[in-house]
Amino acid sequence: MLQNIRDNSQGWIAKTIIGIIVALMALTGFDAIFNFSSNQQNAAEVNGEAIALNDLSRAAEMQRRQLSQRLGKDFDASMLDEKLLREAALKGLIERELMLQSAKNADFAFSPQGLDQQILRLPEFQVEGKFSPDRFDQVIRQMGYTRLQFRSMLEEEMLIGQVRASLSASSFVTDEEVAAFARLENQTRDFATLTFKADPAAVKLTDDDVKAHYTAHASQYMSPEQVVLEYVELKKESFFAQVTVAEAELQAQYKKEVASLAEQRQAAHILIAVDDKVTDEQAKAKLDEAQKRLDQGESFAEVAKSVSQDPGSAANGGDLGYAGPGVYDPAFEKALYELKQDQVSVPVRSQFGWHLIKLLGVQAPEVPTFASLKDKIERDLKTQQVEQRFVEVSKSLEDAAFEASDLAQPAQELGLKVQTSVAIGREGGEGLAANRQVLEAAFSPEVLEEGANSTAIELDPDTVVVLRVKEHKKPEQQKLEQVDASIRAQLTRERANEAVKAKGDALLAGLREGKTPLSPTQDGQPWKVVEAATRNQEGLDPAVAQALFRMPRPVGEGKPVFSSVTLGNGDLVVLQLKGVSEPQSELKEEDKALFRRFLASRSGEQDFSAFRNQLQAKAKIERF
Repeated sequence: MLQNIRDNSQGWIAKTIIGIIVALMALTGFDAIFNFSSNQQNAAEVNGEAIALNDLSRAAEMQRRQLSQRLGKDFDASMLDEKLLREAALKGLIERELMLQSAKNADFAFSPQGLDQQILRLPEFQVEGKFSPDRFDQVIRQMGYTRLQFRSMLEEEMLIGQVRASLSASSFVTDEEVAAFARLENQTRDFATLTFKADPAAVKLTDDDVKAHYTAHASQYMSPEQVVLEYVELKKESFFAQVTVAEAELQAQYKKEVASLAEQRQAAHILIAVDDKVTDEQAKAKLDEAQKRLDQGESFAEVAKSVSQDPGSAANGGDLGYAGPGVYDPAFEKALYELKQDQVSVPVRSQFGWHLIKLLGVQAPEVPTFASLKDKIERDLKTQQVEQRFVEVSKSLEDAAFEASDLAQPAQELGLKVQTSVAIGREGGEGLAANRQVLEAAFSPEVLEEGANSTAIELDPDTVVVLRVKEHKKPEQQKLEQVDASIRAQLTRERANEAVKAKGDALLAGLREGKTPLSPTQDGQPWKVVEAATRNQEGLDPAVAQALFRMPRPVGEGKPVFSSVTLGNGDLVVLQLKGVSEPQSELKEEDKALFRRFLASRSGEQDFSAFRNQLQAKAKIERF
């Protein structure tokens, strides 16, 4: 084979291939060829900055988790369109990259020290009101981040927040705008209503009506396409009974965990920052002045409040709270752990500037007994073995299913059971059918049409399935008898709504044209009068309120304006607007301030949205 390649490389085949490559380079350039392979790992490129596929996958997964947490038991995974989810996630990543580029171009920055303080203050990382390194590691690990990755992500969020704040905070509104908005917001309206209720009982349908509708809309009455699946399910929990942990391993792991426990130290500090405006010597001189004040008897907290340039701690007398190793700047941490209780350090230089550090308190680690941790350690060690075993068997299942013509053989080899699902449609359902990946696999050409076994599908982190189609139920025309009841219900509802709308529209036209005299009782029912109604009037249907406050003012006394609105249940409400009143009293200062903040915030958000759209319009964005 190799000799054949060598021989042919001197012949017309090699020359043809070389010719094609040369032509391709001439047409597209070297960059296009090599970028093709490099862009296989990227989802998009924004002004030359790549967005990796891994970042897109993580963003899509986070959106899925957020939806699940927000909707709770109402979350239906089968309703998620994976393509739309990824498109939305990619759109968000592109917007984020544009905002980061804008922040860097504007020289926005967030100091590492400020970032540390932000992390220490986040309640998600606290236990009993104090920062917990273990809790911090646990939370960011669940989010899929390392410490460095999380810090980088948080810094980017803070930079984007600075850009947003710089636009939102710069927005302003005039006194005239505030007054005009207040007049509209506090406006009241006098009106009356007549409600015409849809009456399905008055609708008479014939068999011919139903048949005609069925014939005209036959394509709407097809049975759903469904599949019955065979599947093999692999559960992680089944492996726990297959693994054991020796007593020596438990003891060794206990010693490791105990050894990793570290004391927590409560620090306070006075910071004089070194930056492009303050030199190292100037900052050190200011810190020396603070040191003299301490030597003269002033309290550390008072001096910190007056001179410290750390906005996160100065107001608290420099108190940084409790933290363990690995949180602070190395030079800062070294000095802190050399102090005794209530002792103040000599001046310490860190990457942020010059510090005086005081040790306020020490919390020694509580060392748990072996007995109290044994069950947890055993579970953790078993979990490690199970994880490895689960991955190995999942791969074996996938390989066996790929090579087999059914699921019986792979199931037998791995001691699993072939199960059968209920009929499942493309819209999904409960249990197995609630998983979008299951639906995509079941209705894919390979599985549905070619009869292949699927790849391994992860239902959740602890469950994997491989499936195949046992039965394919194609859409069929439903008989009239099967859909007669639903057609009758639909036609009855539609005709009842049409009848009540025609009745209301006729009355409305007569009132507007003056052909129907306005009287306290109209069409057999009295007008329901409401005076001084507000936009948030209690007991007023939102659709009625919206229509009411969109109506033009009456042109004069005794000349009402009429309109109508159809409610969700099909009822029609005729509206008679009698008058509009606006507040005459002077607006209170606190109300003025409230309206001003609201309008400025809304205007700021509009400015930010316009800025974001401008960035996108000018950017060079390429999606792969």
